Amino acid sequence: MSNFRVLSTNHTSFTVSDLDRSVAFFVEALGFEMISRAPRNPDLIQTITGVPGADIEVAYIQGPGHRLELIQYHSPAERSRIECRPCDTGFAHVAYDVDDAEAAVAASAPHQVLPLGPITSIDKGPNAGGKVVYLRDPDGVTIEYIQKPN
Repeated sequence: MSNFRVLSTNHTSFTVSDLDRSVAFFVEALGFEMISRAPRNPDLIQTITGVPGADIEVAYIQGPGHRLELIQYHSPAERSRIECRPCDTGFAHVAYDVDDAEAAVAASAPHQVLPLGPITSIDKGPNAGGKVVYLRDPDGVTIEYIQKPN
């Protein structure tokens, strides 16, 4: 048994290439609220992340019951992009319950957040009888919409 306890979840974070584009998706398409956006002290960020030359800007986005942190690195210059598939170890996504999967997909499209496949019926598990769809943005951030059964 640990000598501490987890009190709550603070946030989930995604590194993005275009903070404006990513904020627009979460605010305009999903109706979330941007609660702060600002650069960070590079010396502190280098210490926290272990990335020499790290220079970032951070936006916090509040959704229903969960906060997202979106980070855009301005440096170091040699940063790269991860190409992960859902079957690859280390892959991550965030899932949202929605009342209308089709409408959620339609609202996402203008932000280049596009389905990986069709909206599909769920046959097992806690969401059985509902619908599900995975979408991906230009940075590879994957969003799942789950429409609960009626």
